[in-house]
Amino acid sequence: MVLACSVCSKINSSSSLQREEVEAGMEKATNKSQEVKKHVRLQDRRGSSVSLVLDMSSLSNTDPIRSVSTPRDVTVQLLNTASHILSQKMLQEQTWRLEQLQEEFAKIPSNFISPEELDIPGRAAKDRYRSILPNPQSRVCLKTMRNQEDECYINANYIRGYAGQEKAYIATQGPMLNTVNDFWTMVWQEESPLIVMLTKLKEEKEKCICYWPDTEATYGSFTIRLQGVCKYDEYTIRNFTLQLKDKCRDVKHIVFSSWPDQKTPESAKTLLHLICEVEKIQQASENMGPIVVHCSAGIGRTGCFIAAQIGCQQLKDKGEVDILGIVCQLRIDRGGMIQTSEQYQFLHHTLAMYASQLPEITDS
Repeated sequence: MVLACSVCSKINSSSSLQREEVEAGMEKATNKSQEVKKHVRLQDRRGSSVSLVLDMSSLSNTDPIRSVSTPRDVTVQLLNTASHILSQKMLQEQTWRLEQLQEEFAKIPSNFISPEELDIPGRAAKDRYRSILPNPQSRVCLKTMRNQEDECYINANYIRGYAGQEKAYIATQGPMLNTVNDFWTMVWQEESPLIVMLTKLKEEKEKCICYWPDTEATYGSFTIRLQGVCKYDEYTIRNFTLQLKDKCRDVKHIVFSSWPDQKTPESAKTLLHLICEVEKIQQASENMGPIVVHCSAGIGRTGCFIAAQIGCQQLKDKGEVDILGIVCQLRIDRGGMIQTSEQYQFLHHTLAMYASQLPEITDS
């Protein structure tokens, strides 16, 4: 998955009429989005008597999203077939249609699973939120000596990337005190070169514990050493050495903490800079494993970041993007990816800004 970092340099240029128009549109869209209703219902499906409900008022620090019960085959079929391909011109126009985007988002099945579908002893103690559970077909399983179910469990899913690339990402919840060792076990097992953290440690309540050392510390079987820190206006990058017995690996850790819970960053430009930084780290890394991405629940901000990176690659390669299709693919892999219509709108704004820096592809 390779993005053109040259686009980022274009974004930084001082005189780009297209960018000014998109920025102005984003500001208007942000003001208008405040008027958008928070309660939305999923419409009745053609060919199905099922009516799905996604109640945004249920979002809270205790339980970010209330899961909904839906026949699994209906949900998966809808997620597999939904598509709305946008050319660069159509994308610029679509970002202004907030009500239409809200309606489109409202029709996407959340694809949450119920606790009964994940009958693992001791599982509940390792979940940050009761209703945010890893979808069984794509969940990460830890390899342990005794291979017991409770020891293998972690609230994390493999996420497909651009063009269906298998295990391009791992989306997971923010580590808790009793899951830190599991988290580092997963990073080692999957040979992940990078961890992207999209939350502060504490917002109104705890969102994630500090799972890394100031200098050096031991987490289970692993010794982790801080090798260096680079602080930027928008994020902080730490370089760690992860050691297990006589083997060592380098892992980079990015903290992007200026993204409010269940909301959006102040500017799409900052998210595009983050995506460009992630691309450079991927290109330079020897480890080829999935990028670990987390916020608090591992679905809202996590989903936005992953969808934005995939969307940028689509735009670069094809000159068009299927944002609806991307989000549906994410929700097949992990339920509830992208939490709110505001985040869905922001995803469109971000990709519109990226597209404004690309040469427009016209039909010959």
